[in-house]
Amino acid sequence: MSRRTYGQYCGFARALELVGERWALLIVRDLFVGPQRFTDLRNGLPGIPTNILTARLKELEEAGLVRRSVSPRPGGSVVYELTEYGTELEDSVVALSRWGAKSLGEPGAGEIVTPESLVMALRTTFRPERARRKHVSYELHVGPTVIHAVVDVGKVDVGVGPLPRTDLTIEAGPGVRALMAGEISPAEALERRIVRITGNTALLDEFARTFRIDPKPLGEKVKR
Repeated sequence: MSRRTYGQYCGFARALELVGERWALLIVRDLFVGPQRFTDLRNGLPGIPTNILTARLKELEEAGLVRRSVSPRPGGSVVYELTEYGTELEDSVVALSRWGAKSLGEPGAGEIVTPESLVMALRTTFRPERARRKHVSYELHVGPTVIHAVVDVGKVDVGVGPLPRTDLTIEAGPGVRALMAGEISPAEALERRIVRITGNTALLDEFARTFRIDPKPLGEKVKR
């Protein structure tokens, strides 16, 4: 498959030539969570045709953004991971995710939440200036998806799966977005059963302050 070009000697145009094809940046997003097998990527992107995933991975490899390696035994599977050049996209992916979150609104028909998308959601909404506590751990359950976030004085480590011990466990649906966007208060989220929690109740307020979705500019409505 030949790469599309814009015929412009411009860094932005070249970036779009490398990662602007459909699904490319979503593959990059998922690889920021960690190395993935082909089947992992396909399961995390259920709408992508197998031939398109194969083509995008080949293009990203040829561009020097992704490489293949063999995972340690006993698995010994071929996995895809970002190269150092590929990881330089992190700031751009975070910025686009933060910008796009302003327009999420309510989930559309058929839209799903994946572990990788939820991990990146917490990474991109994290506000280090508000994370002053020495150490606090959260576990977030959205349907069958479970991720965790460990906050430690302005830094966060987010990953897939539960923790052996957590300070606050939050069970929620996609409606947790309203809490993170400041559209409802933690007390209202609990009262309306948008979230259910286990652990230190006061930490829900801190979670809502620490992981925050920016509002859209005044006068602009989210359209579906």
